[in-house]
Amino acid sequence: VVIGHQDDATARKYYRVKVTGDGVEATSYKSPTMSSGNPIRFTPVQVQAIRSGLCPGLTTLIGPPGTGKTDVACQIIANLYHSFPTQRTVIVTHSNAALNDLFDKVMARGDVDERYMLRLGAGERNLSATSSSSHDFTKAGRVAHILSRRNELLEKVQQLSEYLNLSSAAERGADGAPSYTCETAEYFFFHHVKKRIEQFEAGMKKDPNANVKGSFPFIKYFPELLATSMTLEDATTRIKEIRAVFDELAEFRPIELLRSQRQRTDYLLTKQARIVAMTCTHAAIARARLVELGFHYDNIIVEEAGQMLDIETFVPLLIQGGESDDSSVSSHSRLKRVCLIGDHNQLPPVVKNISFSKFSHYDQSLFARLIKLGVPSIELNKQGRARADIARLYSWRYDDLGDLDHVSEKEEFQKANSGLAHTFQLINVDDFEGRGESTPTAYFYQNVGEAEYSVALFQYLVLIGYPPEKISILTTYNGQKELIMDILSQRCGAGTPLAGIKPGAVSTVDQYQGQQNNFIILSLVRTKNVGHLRDIRRLVVAVSRARLGLYVLCRKDLFCHCHELRRTLDQLTTKPTKLQLVKGESFPTERMADDKVDKHNIHEINDVTEMGELVHSMQQDYLSNQ
Repeated sequence: VVIGHQDDATARKYYRVKVTGDGVEATSYKSPTMSSGNPIRFTPVQVQAIRSGLCPGLTTLIGPPGTGKTDVACQIIANLYHSFPTQRTVIVTHSNAALNDLFDKVMARGDVDERYMLRLGAGERNLSATSSSSHDFTKAGRVAHILSRRNELLEKVQQLSEYLNLSSAAERGADGAPSYTCETAEYFFFHHVKKRIEQFEAGMKKDPNANVKGSFPFIKYFPELLATSMTLEDATTRIKEIRAVFDELAEFRPIELLRSQRQRTDYLLTKQARIVAMTCTHAAIARARLVELGFHYDNIIVEEAGQMLDIETFVPLLIQGGESDDSSVSSHSRLKRVCLIGDHNQLPPVVKNISFSKFSHYDQSLFARLIKLGVPSIELNKQGRARADIARLYSWRYDDLGDLDHVSEKEEFQKANSGLAHTFQLINVDDFEGRGESTPTAYFYQNVGEAEYSVALFQYLVLIGYPPEKISILTTYNGQKELIMDILSQRCGAGTPLAGIKPGAVSTVDQYQGQQNNFIILSLVRTKNVGHLRDIRRLVVAVSRARLGLYVLCRKDLFCHCHELRRTLDQLTTKPTKLQLVKGESFPTERMADDKVDKHNIHEINDVTEMGELVHSMQQDYLSNQ
């Protein structure tokens, strides 16, 4: 009986096979217990997506905002790692931020050995390791980690040798360094350690009632066992620990033999790494080199597939050699699984040439093309990011998008937003000093009134106790982003009461796709024409970044008459279009989101000037209380 892929000769040994009277029962081995797993229980659709990702062939996964696309991808990667130990998985994303986020989550699980993980490209410099590792995951960083780990393991071998009286401290190298290498450690294992293990196991098999502690040959190596009783199971566990040391050193032996950094990094990439991460741009840049090295992989997981051009999705599938690369050699691709994860209802690839974009449909991703052609896909149907009322602003774009239970049960979703009467609002901003939108240079759109309002609202939230990193200011144009950053540097610069305070992010909607924050202040800028926000996919991204609070600054009369945006704008305008604040409330509040605020406690802001005056008076009070 062969369990697994027919081309994988080693597949059977990774399953437990039991022959019964009714037939053959095969079960996979249990996953390691050290995994932190997923903090929220997977939904049935997510489980279906994970199962599909483990099956050979193509998996297309549609993930609306907040439905856990990254968590599903992380679980697929971990399952592939444990279920198919001889296979290599490549992770590809469109942006470095998304790749680092996915890599962080894989590392944080704790069940994937870091020596098998590798990050290619320049973006790894921004990768913050959330695991216990303090090493970087570049090729050079991995080699440095392996050499450091090698020294740690050789020290354990040296100590074991000394406890067995086979060597002494006098035989150590300079500065007390171990006298063993990976090669001599292997000889030591076969001639001394393995022999003692076999003698102990044979003795226990011959006499099960024998004294385990007295017969265990490595009792001195584990001093914590001297003062306690010892069972055969304890002995077996310790033997596995010893074997693991020598097994890991055997993997490091080629790194020890290779002398140049280039040879070591190439070996690491082509032979040892089992999870290799890169962006689609780096895949295109490095393809020729990877094919030359003979790089091969079995599985590829593409995140943000909806943001990639056709060619950007296709190139990563060709970073291993095939028949077309060397016609003189009969070869075939090892690729078994392709998993495309994205959302065609969010922003498409960016194509600046209008002819290519509009007439050639070059801005249509391969992911969106497959969905439109009717390729079977799985759409996640439960979001756990945003409050239910905020999620309804964009859930109408999806089929049956609901909420996870914790959205209604978790305290942070039940509590109101401190100092604010509503969890979301569309705030109408009229001309400021007689000006609406302006263009200092072509297509560099700015709106001073909305910029001042957004910064003033940010200051107000910080002054009543909100953590500044939990607030992000988004806008739809780069010009407005630059203007907001200039105003922030003045209002929160040196010599001001809020000196050094910065929001979690100041970004455009396009650049912020794939990220989120608790509170979002959104500036739509335009006052003459709707502009590129008429693309409903951009609006979906804009309103789906917020978890707890969304405050949209815009010209109401302009955007509410746009047919494409009406489904969302109609919901936003159910609230007053003037910002309503709650007097005397600070963060955090005990007020619930469903509680009605007494009208005498509501302070309605009429315009930008009034908001600025309020913030100024609050800053004076803040200084006087210092």
